[in-house]
Amino acid sequence: MSKWLRKKRGERGTQAISKQCTICPVQTMSSRDECISSRDYTRLCDLIYAEAGIHLGTERKTMLEVRIKRRLKKLGLDSYGEYCDYLFGHQGLKEELVSLIDVVTTNKTDFFRESGHFDFLVERALPELAERISGRTFTIWSAGCSTGEEPYTMAIVLSEYALTHPGFRFRILASDISRIVLAKAELGVYSNDVVAPVAPSLRRKYFMRSREPGSENVRIVPELRRLIEFRRLNFMDADYGLSEKIDAIFCRNVIIYFDRATQEGILQKLSNCLLPGGYMFVGHAETLHDMKLPLTPVAPALYRRLSG
Repeated sequence: MSKWLRKKRGERGTQAISKQCTICPVQTMSSRDECISSRDYTRLCDLIYAEAGIHLGTERKTMLEVRIKRRLKKLGLDSYGEYCDYLFGHQGLKEELVSLIDVVTTNKTDFFRESGHFDFLVERALPELAERISGRTFTIWSAGCSTGEEPYTMAIVLSEYALTHPGFRFRILASDISRIVLAKAELGVYSNDVVAPVAPSLRRKYFMRSREPGSENVRIVPELRRLIEFRRLNFMDADYGLSEKIDAIFCRNVIIYFDRATQEGILQKLSNCLLPGGYMFVGHAETLHDMKLPLTPVAPALYRRLSG
């Protein structure tokens, strides 16, 4: 028997509490290496930039030490020096690189984050695209989906839209470089605090509560989970390997972690994945000013793919 129960009508929801980024506390190392040497930090930064496009300045050294410490414990190593010797060894790059990128990436997301974008999607974008997508499936991509709150928000919003627009079909692609967050996203289990931004009526409809006594967790209903294809994707890849062009891309609060040249390169590749007239949603803290991209501004943090 499933341990998950659908929420009953009339069940009260929790008050809205924004999800905060979880940062592991700094712990004192008992090993002979209490910090990463300047030489090793430079090597690590160069590797992370080359493989993931993430630029770490000197001010991020303590952050990197905290996060790599998780790998020391996992691998049974005593020092940062031993870790770097292993990582840059013959087998290390093959065995450890993906795990290093997992601990380096920052994952901050919420359900219905920057909700105006979802309002624009259903109130303006879909009506404007209606003729073009008639008779085919609308495709949307959550690029940098983290633990899944964004693509599941898409699924909720588009499912509600479909109820009043017979024949509307959609497909959601969700990608991230981190295997850890993708595993969490596919599972679709969240605490009540995390789903608080979702309207109570939608929580009752699209989430199941746990059968486990005292559990504060809920899970996305299977019907919604089946609508999303999760995939590991590195923005630094030359080709994103999509079999078809996309109608809309959400790449929000992702490119802020890259330097300007890398940002422009990523956005160019994302733009190439958009159909002419398709929409690109970015974070409100991100700017495309002075970038040579086939995009035209439509609204704050929102662009449309030019024809040709």
